[in-house]
Amino acid sequence: MKKAVRLDKFLADAGAGTRSEVKKYIQKGKVQVNGVPAKKPEIKVSEEDEVVLDGNRISQAPEFVYYLLHKPAGYVSATEDKRDKTVMELVPSDRKGLFPVGRLDKDTEGLLLITDDGVLAHELLSPKKHVDKTYYAVTDGCMTGEDVQRFAEGLEIGEKNSDHACKTGNSQYERSQRDRTGTVPVRMVIGNSAYDQRGKIPSG
Repeated sequence: MKKAVRLDKFLADAGAGTRSEVKKYIQKGKVQVNGVPAKKPEIKVSEEDEVVLDGNRISQAPEFVYYLLHKPAGYVSATEDKRDKTVMELVPSDRKGLFPVGRLDKDTEGLLLITDDGVLAHELLSPKKHVDKTYYAVTDGCMTGEDVQRFAEGLEIGEKNSDHACKTGNSQYERSQRDRTGTVPVRMVIGNSAYDQRGKIPSG
């Protein structure tokens, strides 16, 4: 049996809202505990108590939670940062221990998993697990076989304080026909990752 926790924490962890939001629900009389309207957010409840919000029973939060976030550009993949906005500001939860699994660059958009499940994060991020990642990009011009070979051999990618080139491992390069937008879908499998891009065909 899990220990008793504050009512506002119980509701917030269950996904009913942020701590500030659920406190307002309690103040407005929208929350009942065992059939009695709750008046204070600090009262203790456990899994044995019946907690109801707006007529809907709220179950105790699971051991771990998972958010699939479409990360917009302009946010860094970190739990905190002194200069930039972080992806955690986009997660509608006050639950402690949440973190992004992996990272997308600040100007990159895409799917990012937010969780507090450390075991799952290890399974997804460990190089030994060989979990593929797929990237989509719009390139200035069409990548050639020579470009792919340069990726396979290693590229300097502008990392500061680094004397190592970025190596992609074994690469495969596929290109289909031009589509209506004048771009060519290009798929390049890089090592254990998959890199998809749409490269514009040079005129002429």
